[in-house]
Formats: sequence, C-alpha cells, structure tokens
Amino acid sequence: MSVAHAPSQPAERGHGFGTMPVFLASISTILGAVLFLRFGYAVGHVGVLGTLLIIALGHMVTLPTALAIAEIATNRRVEGGGEYFIISRSFGTTIGAAIGISLYLSQAISVAFYTIAMAEAFRPLGPAFLALTGVEFDPRMVSLPATVALAALVIARGADLGVKALAFVVAVLAASLLAFFLGGPVNGAAEGVSLTATIPAADPFMLVFAIVFPAFTGMTAGVGLSGDLANPRRSLPLGILGATVVGMAVYVAVVFKLAASAPPEVLAADPLVMSQIALWGPIVPIGLVCATISSALGSILVAPRTLQALAADGVAPLPAVNGFLAAGRGPQNEPRNATLVTAGLALAFVAAGSVDFVARIISMFFMVTYGALCAISLLEHFAARPSYRPSFRSKWWLSLLGAGMCLFLMFQMDPLYALAAIVAMIVLYRVIESTRGGESDLAAIFLGVMTQATRHLQVRLQHGRRRPSRVEWRPSVVMVDGRTFSRSAPLRFLGWLCHRFGFGTYLHYIPGQLDAEGFKQSRRELSRLIALSEAAAEGVYLDTMVSPSLQTALAQSLQIPGVSGMDNNSALFEFSRHDDAEVLAEVAQGCGMAAAAQMNSLVLRHGDHFFGNRREIHIWLTWHDYKNANLMILLAYILLGHRDWEQAEVRIFAAFPHDRVAAERTRLREMIAAGRLPMTEKSLRIIGTGDQVDFNHLVEQRSGQADLVICGFTGERLREKGPEFFQRHAALRDVLWVEAQQQVLIE
Repeated sequence: MSVAHAPSQPAERGHGFGTMPVFLASISTILGAVLFLRFGYAVGHVGVLGTLLIIALGHMVTLPTALAIAEIATNRRVEGGGEYFIISRSFGTTIGAAIGISLYLSQAISVAFYTIAMAEAFRPLGPAFLALTGVEFDPRMVSLPATVALAALVIARGADLGVKALAFVVAVLAASLLAFFLGGPVNGAAEGVSLTATIPAADPFMLVFAIVFPAFTGMTAGVGLSGDLANPRRSLPLGILGATVVGMAVYVAVVFKLAASAPPEVLAADPLVMSQIALWGPIVPIGLVCATISSALGSILVAPRTLQALAADGVAPLPAVNGFLAAGRGPQNEPRNATLVTAGLALAFVAAGSVDFVARIISMFFMVTYGALCAISLLEHFAARPSYRPSFRSKWWLSLLGAGMCLFLMFQMDPLYALAAIVAMIVLYRVIESTRGGESDLAAIFLGVMTQATRHLQVRLQHGRRRPSRVEWRPSVVMVDGRTFSRSAPLRFLGWLCHRFGFGTYLHYIPGQLDAEGFKQSRRELSRLIALSEAAAEGVYLDTMVSPSLQTALAQSLQIPGVSGMDNNSALFEFSRHDDAEVLAEVAQGCGMAAAAQMNSLVLRHGDHFFGNRREIHIWLTWHDYKNANLMILLAYILLGHRDWEQAEVRIFAAFPHDRVAAERTRLREMIAAGRLPMTEKSLRIIGTGDQVDFNHLVEQRSGQADLVICGFTGERLREKGPEFFQRHAALRDVLWVEAQQQVLIE
C-alpha cells in the first residue's frame, strides 16, 4: 500500500486529468434533474422544514461518504473503477465484486434516470407537437434517441470530449440558477416564507425523501474518473468535497427561494415551476436539459469504467466475457465494449419511462455502495494497520453515522426494496464466491479489526482480572498431542467441551529442533490441522509446536496464557486402549506437570466405540475422589450443550461405604433441592460398598453400555497405582478420568 505522502502519479495515467473534471462531473450531477424537477414537489408536500430535513438526512449519508472517499483516496493509489476499486481493494475482490455490481447497476440505470428526466423538459412543447403531427407527445420520443446519441458520442470521442462538454454544461447551469434566483414570485404566492405550509393530503415524508434522494448521489460522479486522473490523491478529495459543499449551499438557497416565490399547491403540481419563477423562463428548461445531459454524460462515462474494472478482476464466470468487457481502445484504454453494454441496459430502463420508479431503484443501489464506503473508513480506524496512513483523515464516528444512516434510511424508504437489495447482495456474493472455487474474502481490513479487538480485550482482561472467592468456572482447556492425524476422538472431544461455554487450545506436537526446516514443516502441518478442524473442532484454537520432547512442549504450553484471554485451567490428555505402556507413562507424567501448575487434569481413554450413539453419560463418584465431583458433573452437563450430545441422559452413581450412605443421600438430595446440582433424584443412584463388593465389577455391570463414563482420580492414587491405573474398568467403552485442582462451584 502506498504511503500517505507519495509523489504524484505520472501524467500518462489515462487522460491525465486534474481536479476540475472531478468537480465538474460531481457538481453537474448534484445540480441535476432532481433539483429542477422534484425540489418544488418536496417543498409543496413536506414544507420548508421538511425539505431542509431531507437535505440534512441526505448529507448525513453523502458527507461521511465523501470524507471516507477522500480519506481512502489519500492512502492508496486509486486506479480505474473508482468506488469499486476502493471497495474491492479494502474488502477483497469477492465482497467488492458483489458491491461493485450493484454500484455499476446504479450508475448504468442513472443514465436512464437522467435522460428520462431530460425528456420532461420538453413536455411544455407537447400541445404544439400534437397540433403539428397529430401524435400525442411521449417523453420516450426524446429520451430513447438521446440515450443512443450519448452512447455514440462517448464511443466515438471518448472521455476527453465528455469532460470538455461538462465545462459548458456547468456554465449553462449557473446561468439558469442565476435567472431563477433573480426571478419574482408567481401569482398567488404569499408574502414571506412559511416554514411549515404544505398541500392537503401530502405524500409521506419518507416517500418524498426516496424520490429526492438521487439528488445527493451525484457527489461521487467524479470518482469514476479515477483511472484518468494525474493525481487522484489530490483531485478526488478536493473535487468531491468542493462539489458537495457547493451543492448543499445551492440546495438550501433553492428551497427558500421556492417557498418565497410560489404557494405549496403550485410547487407540488408543476414539475417545471422554477421556469415560472425565473427572470427568463426558457432558461430553466434549457438548464434542465443541460443538467440532465451532463448527469447522463457523467454516468455513461463512469459506469463503463466500473464494468471494465469488474471484468479486469475476472468477476464474470466466463473468461471470454471478462476479456470482452475489460478490453479498452487506444492509449487511454477507453471502455468501448463496456459502454455498449451500459447503453443497452440504460435503454431498457428508459423504455420504462417512470422517473420516480427508476429513482427508487437507484436510491437502494447507491445506499449499499455508500454504506460500504463508510464501513471501510470505520473499520480502517479500528484496524489501526501501520500501512494505512492517509494524509487526510475523517472521524470514525462520522463514518459510523454514514453507514448507520444508509441502513436505516434504506428500510425507512422502502423495506421491500431494501430487503431485496440486501438479499441480492448476498446472492451475488455467494455466486461469485462459488465461481472462484469457494474462495473466502476475509481481507486484511477485517483481520486488522479482529487483531485490534483481541489485543484490547486481552489487555483489559489481564489488567481487570480479579480473583474473588467464588468464581463461575468455565473450561479453558489446553492439549498437546502428537497423534493428531491418526485418531480423531481427542480433537472432537475437545471441541465438544469448548464449543460454547469455554475455549480450547490444541497444539499439534512435532518432535525436533526449531530450525528453518522444522518451522516449514510446522506450517504445513498447521494447514492440514485447520482443514481437519473445520468439521471436528468448533471453538478450538489450533497451532503447532516444535520441541525436542513432548514433556518440553507440554511444559511450555502449561505456562503460557490462554489465547482467549482466560488462563488455561485444564489440561486434556488422551490415549487409546491399544497404546503401549510408554504412552500411558507420558500421560501420567503430564498429569503430574498439570498438577504442579494447579491445573485440572482430564484424561480421555478412547477405543473403537467412538462415543457410540452419544445417548448415555455415566458419572461415578466415590469416597476416594469426592473433591472431583463438581467438576465431573459440570463437564457432563457442558457436553449436553453440544448438538451431538443434546439427546443424551446423565446418570450419577455415588458409591460410599455402607455406614455413610444415609448421610450422603440426605446431603445430595438437599443439594438437588437447592438447585446446586443440575439433576433430578431420578438420575441419582447411591450405592453402598464394602470389603465384600468388587467395585470394578460393579462399575462395569452398571455402565458397560454407556457411551461415556466419567470417573475421578487423585495424584496420590496415580502415584500409588502407577500409569496402569487408567486401564481400570477395562470393559467400559470410552472413559474420561478427571482430577480437580481448582475449586469448582455449582450454583
């Protein structure tokens, strides 16, 4: 990405235009058809205050967008494609293409909108045309040939002639507005200005807003010339912001002049009321024709360049289509083929003939684009990427305001159109993603935001951490294992434990020294691990660790803080019933290291059953390891929170010496009644044991068919019995051994 104060781009960029074409393209579209045809309608239906509110709301969208464009343009080299280039290089080409298509459609349909509006200027000639030809005047008699003529002009002469024409058009616009402001009131106008006067049964405010909103979209018209600017970093901010400010001032002045010059009934009824007010009436239709021609010209210059940039990025599924649309003519790379396609699309909408219908479609497409531009600026503020160093900076809250207003106003203007626009964007994204082989677009801007958010939360969690006497426990489990790709049960089990209530860290152990070759191997293994985890390890952070031995890898992992911001509180170990004694010894040694770090030990013994139908979880509590009870019970109910175990039933077997059974039964029932144990008495079995009872046989008899059995152990008994302790109850299927080193409360 370019630095903020990089030198100007060479003059041979496209046509090498300066700032003035950007300003002219934007201001000629801002002071366009809606200003001449619909501002009187707006004042007549919602009054001066209502129209000023419309202007304010419109600029709450366009000003943040203009500032966002200015900011982004001063940070990166903006090439051909204008807004599409900015969006696609910030959000990524897949998301950018979906938004870019909607942007292109809005620009292409704008050509139709402006030529339809231009034809309205010829309505006063309708009676004369009827008398002369005997045919009723239809505005499409003007708009269709005008669209063809504009397309032919741009194809034949290119952008250079179009920009020269803009200067003449803006001069005529200025003259027509001057004549309007110098004019007097029409017959029936009240003295002074009423801020609230409207016609009876006026249209709703949001309908008026939707019809008038395209007036505010013109400020980005100059952005599409980005590929033809000598120095877009300078020209885009100056041209866009200058046009926006000048246009807003003219809008406010026109509203007050209209209110002071004609009653609401006249304003609402006559689309060309400005010609009645002007010092010389014909100059207003002439200005309208020039404004609409210039706006249509600006749109037909910009839209093909957006389409050309989309095709250059390979958006179309067929390479031949991309090649056709991306092809340019001459040293300026004029988009002739894209212009032909744009002209065809514009002619289709011109045939519809309704200004207001086309205006509502344009409004939705532009809202999506403007919201995306504001969102980019907002995300860049929070991503804090070192490579993002614009020489001009907007404010994050302005970008948030712009993005929020776009979404809000879309649904206020027309919920059905808004929903359709959003659904269309999602469908477009999915289609484009599928044509690119499922390529996902998580661009650097999103990664930067997530990195900043994680960094902030990590620091806050560490600085704000307190250790109260009563802590709500949740699993934060770390696992180091070198047998990742030969067995799936351990990683799947870690995902079950941590998918919703906690966080898991899985480190694939690679024996060896951390040298260049070892590091390359770790990256290859990580890619395999991530691919494996997409279906097997929800809620688990995955990484690799190269270390001389499993013990050194485990020692390092037990001391580092948890990735989630929580300290790791448990270590998970695993072995298969088919493993040899060496693996059991490693597991026992790991439990000792976890105990030294005051972490709970979870040892998963798994085999060929792979947790069966996941319908029964049995917990065995004994007098030897009663301190493990709460953790064992909580882990079982955490498993029930996963969809794979949601149909399972938890049964608890509490085995005590005969002389303690009555007291323990009373205590457990009281805990159940108080809600301290999340179970019912029906799921509890209290069993008396003694010297005459074979405990191993008892467990295997009751739980031999269970899908998972949870048992407790202590470090003392593990040292006494040795690693073979974990082979007890050989007839059971999958077993989780639990040792609690922390106080776990169940409330």
